Amino acid sequence: MKLEGGCYCGSVLYVAEGEPMMKAQCHCRECQYITGGSPNMFVLMPIGGFSYTRGTPKQFTRSDLEGAVTREFCAECGTHLVTRPRAAPAVVVKVGTLDDPSLFGGPKIAIYTVDKQPFHHVPEGMPAFEKLPAR
Repeated sequence: MKLEGGCYCGSVLYVAEGEPMMKAQCHCRECQYITGGSPNMFVLMPIGGFSYTRGTPKQFTRSDLEGAVTREFCAECGTHLVTRPRAAPAVVVKVGTLDDPSLFGGPKIAIYTVDKQPFHHVPEGMPAFEKLPAR
């Protein structure tokens, strides 16, 4: 699979190639901050197939959280593009930044539902996990 995308203003563009490792919606509190309150739709892609093709994003990692992820975003328009988890050789690509979000096809699981808000929706029958599923 080849996914292309970028930020709202077009200053930062990327390509992500490979087999998606996970397609999910994340309800964690951190994702609620970056989405404005909704669950975050993402596709987990192999790190080796990810690269920026235009621009360089700004990075942010919280220093007060153990195992904090690094979030990458456009310094011009603020679009959150990807998250880099410390624990996996992967990049978390935000579906809203894809040139063609329909390629996502929808989430297969819901994660971090421990932080789910009453107004969040998990489709009936979708596997849901309070944190991450066991590997």
